[in-house]
Amino acid sequence: MNDGPDIGAVARQFEIRGEFLDAKRYGSGHINDTYRAVFNEGGAEARCILQRINKHVFKTPPALMENIQRVTAHLAEQVAGEQDRGRRVLNLIPARAGKYWHLDDEGNYWRAYHFIDKARTYDCAESPQQAFQAARAFGQFQQQLSGLPAPRLHDTILDFHNTPKRFAALEQAIAADVAGRVALAAPEIEFAMARQSMTGVLLNANLPERVTHNDTKFNNVMLDDETGEGICVIDLDTVMPGLVLYDFGDMVRTTTSPAQEDEQDLSKVTMQFSMFEGLVRGYLASAGGFLTKEEKEYLAFSGKLITFEIGVRFLTDFLCGDTYFKVHRQGHNLDRCRTQFKLIESIERQEEPMNRLVESIAG
Repeated sequence: MNDGPDIGAVARQFEIRGEFLDAKRYGSGHINDTYRAVFNEGGAEARCILQRINKHVFKTPPALMENIQRVTAHLAEQVAGEQDRGRRVLNLIPARAGKYWHLDDEGNYWRAYHFIDKARTYDCAESPQQAFQAARAFGQFQQQLSGLPAPRLHDTILDFHNTPKRFAALEQAIAADVAGRVALAAPEIEFAMARQSMTGVLLNANLPERVTHNDTKFNNVMLDDETGEGICVIDLDTVMPGLVLYDFGDMVRTTTSPAQEDEQDLSKVTMQFSMFEGLVRGYLASAGGFLTKEEKEYLAFSGKLITFEIGVRFLTDFLCGDTYFKVHRQGHNLDRCRTQFKLIESIERQEEPMNRLVESIAG
């Protein structure tokens, strides 16, 4: 590689066998820098994932890595008797210095995972069956972590899904207008202000705190190439205490619409009811046994709330000058905001049948 970090030098800091051959950027994440590295191991090609943790987003990478090490070790115990267990949990590769992360000379934190073969992620769900598989995998992930021993996991981002505080940050961004963009987002600001009343609903519902993923985008589940099964939940940076409905709500946000998260043609953005049904059936198939009655009652609402929260976050970042999410074009965060708000409108038109479906499946 001619630009960017020396991935070969980073790879040598981890207990990876073989000769480093090459590395390329991998995935479509907004936050961390991810590379797929290739090695010559005894004449055979071996691969791993190397990630540079975004230290501006995650202020305490060692605490984040302690969470991930505990969670992956616990999940590995849960699947120890399964035939394909090496592909069902992310497996960290230790650093040669003895930790599960490496700190380079520029103050960057790196980690390494074994590569999961014969499976991939999808940015958009292609069928209700794929939605079912992803939701079942996330529900199983929550269920398996319901028995994680004490102590409580670290909060890797404080108030990550605190929707009222996210809304307050938007109000501050509007007042400050540091990038001079408020006038460009007048319709989106008006849309957000009209829905402020929903922001505290889940926090005020007295729901139990659990170990949750907190970033359950559809592309954070790997689907098996042959069977289509959801086999491994990835991107564990935000695994921490939270509400299960944050996870289900983000599944609705990222799985039910056929459009990309930053789609500029808003006519493509819609909440597909068949996809929602796949999510509900898959999620309750694996998580239904430990959910409370109240958690089930808010399943449909959670999709609208988390879509609103993420839309507010995109709008706030746009107004602040794009300081959090990676952008690749002018107005990128505003485009992302608009897709979220268009999806909310579609959800609002279908809320009654969504609630009836959940009730009929949950019993």
